[in-house]
Amino acid sequence: MSRATAPRRLTARFWRGRRSAAVAGIVFGILLLAALTMVRLALADTTIAALQSDPSRRALIGLSLNLVPFAGIAFLWFIGVVRDQLGDVEDRLFSTVFLGSGLLFLAMLFVGSVTTSTVMSLVAVQTPNTELFDYGRVTTQGLISVYALRMAAVFTLSVSTVGIRTAALPRWVAYSGYVVALGLMVAAGEHKWVQLIFPAWVLMVSVVILVTSPPERPVVS
Repeated sequence: MSRATAPRRLTARFWRGRRSAAVAGIVFGILLLAALTMVRLALADTTIAALQSDPSRRALIGLSLNLVPFAGIAFLWFIGVVRDQLGDVEDRLFSTVFLGSGLLFLAMLFVGSVTTSTVMSLVAVQTPNTELFDYGRVTTQGLISVYALRMAAVFTLSVSTVGIRTAALPRWVAYSGYVVALGLMVAAGEHKWVQLIFPAWVLMVSVVILVTSPPERPVVS
């Protein structure tokens, strides 16, 4: 009589563990906070003339754009490990919303970064096309402020809800996620600095995951 063999894991337990999710979330939070802060400081005046006359602003924007891919990789790993940690208690509805909103946020963040790179290339020429510059700037703002951050709000809502239902997060952390999601939904488009509360919240959640013990799950006989 042959024994049933357990499914083979392609990744080691360390990379799938709770600590791995926490580290990935911390890396994402720090990098995206730094990138968004640098962009907001550099684009306090978004005219072409201001950017052309100040190379330090262009360098700051370039540095922030270079951080975005690494933040995205960390965020993707954070999503994967958190979903793996849910295991058998995973709720299909919230898991789908969690995964879909996270991936949509990441995709629009990358597209917005590419658009920003294209807009910044216009600044380097002697006679830039102002209409094309304005079009790229408005497109980037729409992608990041309107759509990507709304998906971040949905992601925050789903993580908070799953955190409460599975007791994976302290209730105060989950409830703070609802407040963050409301702020992103209402004010992220008009108040650019509000956008920083999303990576800050992911950073806080990751630190909490790192310093707390996993919830005890009942053993099914």
